[in-house]
Amino acid sequence: MSEAKGKQDPKTAAGAAKQAESAGSKRAGADIAVPVPPPAAAAPAVAEEWPVERQLQNLRKRIKEAEASAEFANTQRLKAEEKLHEQSFPLAGPAKMHRRHWGLIASFVLLVLAPVALVIFYLTTVAQDQYQSITGFTVRSQESSPANDLLGGLSSFTGTSAASDSDILFEFIQSPEMVEVVDRVVDLRSHYSQHWPVDWAFSIWPDATQEEMLWYWKRIVGISFDSSSGLIEVQALAFDPETAQTITQAIVAESQIRINALNEQARADAIGYAQADLDEAVEDMKAAREALTQFRTRTRIVDPKADIQGRMGVMNNLQQQLATALIEYDLLRGTVVEGDPRLKKALQLIDVIRQRIDIERQTFTSTNTDTGAVGEDYPSLISEFERLTVDREYTEEAYRAALAGLALARDEAIRQSRYLATYIKPTRAQEAEYPERFLLTGLAALFLLLLWSIMSLVYYSIRDRS
Repeated sequence: MSEAKGKQDPKTAAGAAKQAESAGSKRAGADIAVPVPPPAAAAPAVAEEWPVERQLQNLRKRIKEAEASAEFANTQRLKAEEKLHEQSFPLAGPAKMHRRHWGLIASFVLLVLAPVALVIFYLTTVAQDQYQSITGFTVRSQESSPANDLLGGLSSFTGTSAASDSDILFEFIQSPEMVEVVDRVVDLRSHYSQHWPVDWAFSIWPDATQEEMLWYWKRIVGISFDSSSGLIEVQALAFDPETAQTITQAIVAESQIRINALNEQARADAIGYAQADLDEAVEDMKAAREALTQFRTRTRIVDPKADIQGRMGVMNNLQQQLATALIEYDLLRGTVVEGDPRLKKALQLIDVIRQRIDIERQTFTSTNTDTGAVGEDYPSLISEFERLTVDREYTEEAYRAALAGLALARDEAIRQSRYLATYIKPTRAQEAEYPERFLLTGLAALFLLLLWSIMSLVYYSIRDRS
């Protein structure tokens, strides 16, 4: 029994060695594959000779070597990963203030906080209070037809290029002429330069030119214009409420004068054009009547048609007399003998009537005055007379139309006269609303912050690229 226990089957020992070897490989770790030297293939004869204990010792030794090799490889892998991690992603140290951070803070203070503080100081202590006066007006006509209103509504959609009176006033209020007119009423330079140079932002220098006054005028006078309705609203700023109200009153008065001037000019143009048309029609009518008079004097015919009708009556009478003479001649020839004096006399009468008929016929187309003609053929006379008659009638109709147009132009000029309708009278302020200190401070802070942010981003962008 002891001999049986001391000696095992070589096949059983080899299987145990393989199992131990696989277990050692699994314990070595699945992360890295460590090559394990294969067990020496012992010859069956040698395995039988070696004791079983020696084989087990060899197997344990190999397993320990494999485990040590796997642990060493795993340790080397971990060290390599830690070294690679330390080189690629170094750990951040504690936050510290660097020179660039102090420079950024200093730039923020210099470019944002300090200018905003200066703006607040200027607006609260230096800037003078300003008062606003508001007025509103529009241009109206005494009467406007619904058709014109409809066309006016359609013109706003079609975008007509014709300028209205409100458009003219809108441009006139911003013109140098308006500045000169208001300057004569209110001494603009002395009023708006009284705080110069202390309040330099809202004042103007005393020796400002006309162009500089126009620039400053657009700062102190604001205009709102609605092109669809024609409403104009004007706001004027001044250092006292009386001056602001006086400025708006002067603007309204001068706008009324300009509308009256435009109205008079339009009325004079309309009546002048109608009067010119009437004068031209009168001259044309005089010329047409004079030409017809010269025709009658030259031809000594008042109306060629009436003259032709008279001559045609003579021709008809001669034709009747010729027919009567022929009948009498036929009756005499049947009752008397040849050579009777009455037959000869009847033939003479017939010849005379026929000659007269020929002469009368020749007067219609002949220009010979010996035959009783007027020296011109009747077709040409009739054509000329009809042309002169048509010219006279046309000029008379044109004269009547021009006369009616003049009367209509006068009525329209009176009926459609325009005037300035003030829907907001010039107001007088009781409290200074300008300058808008909170709004100006907020805008200044916003723009300075944006400017500082852009400059900082540009600086760091250039710094990172370099």
